[in-house]
Amino acid sequence: MSYDNERKNIRAAMDRLLAGTPLRSDGALTVLSLAAEADVKRHVLTHRHTDLKDEFYAKVRAQGRVPDSERKLRAELKKTKERLAELIEENKRQQAEIETFARVVNVLTVENHQLRNQPGHKRAPVVAVTLSGSWPGRQ
Repeated sequence: MSYDNERKNIRAAMDRLLAGTPLRSDGALTVLSLAAEADVKRHVLTHRHTDLKDEFYAKVRAQGRVPDSERKLRAELKKTKERLAELIEENKRQQAEIETFARVVNVLTVENHQLRNQPGHKRAPVVAVTLSGSWPGRQ
């Protein structure tokens, strides 16, 4: 197909898609649908006739319509932002718990040190537990 025929077919395909009367495609306002409607390969639009691709998207936006690919990306972005907000809140909650646990460990360490340094303090016997969970000396 000649260069001029490609451009003619692409413009006709643009008109059909924008009018909502596709013949060869699913009617979506995307480069893939435009290429299918014009009966050309996608790379013809994205490499050889970039001006027509840009013109197509400009006309889509001028009609106040959003291309399907952009609509899907916006929906995915919205979900991602919501998930990010959830994870940030979870992180804050966990950080607060970590700080609380650190304070508890610090207090217990100080109390343990004070108890061990009291006069007359006897060391507690070491109790060993076997892997089976039974008590030493118990049968």
